[in-house]
Amino acid sequence: MSEQELNLTPTRPYLARAIYEWICDNNLTPYLLVDATRPNTDVPTQFVQEGQIVLNILPSAVHQLHMSNDAISFSARFSGASRDIYVPLNAVLGIYAKENGQGLFFDPDEYANVNLDDNPIESSHTDVQENETPKKKPSLRILE
Repeated sequence: MSEQELNLTPTRPYLARAIYEWICDNNLTPYLLVDATRPNTDVPTQFVQEGQIVLNILPSAVHQLHMSNDAISFSARFSGASRDIYVPLNAVLGIYAKENGQGLFFDPDEYANVNLDDNPIESSHTDVQENETPKKKPSLRILE
């Protein structure tokens, strides 16, 4: 059976969780690079530059961090005010360590052919149609 017939889910959420854990285990600061222009992305717009924002997701800097297969959500303080953050996984461009830049940066087109739910907050997974066009094979770029 081919990958297209299996309707595999994207690898991005699994890899993001693994890299986050690796960064924290090595006492480094995890930074999340986000495409703030993607639908349903809820980040502080005053800190967005050229459509992107970098978020510090160090456990001591955030509250109630949740990394699901659909999104990364947490609350954090920005300019002294608490703010709930919601980042759909298709808006995550990378996760890396502040101190040395090591981590993963994802192909922005990985989710191009993935059917995303209109209401991702209530969804626990994405529904895939049988007659959907084949998904593009995901690719990664590793920085050293």
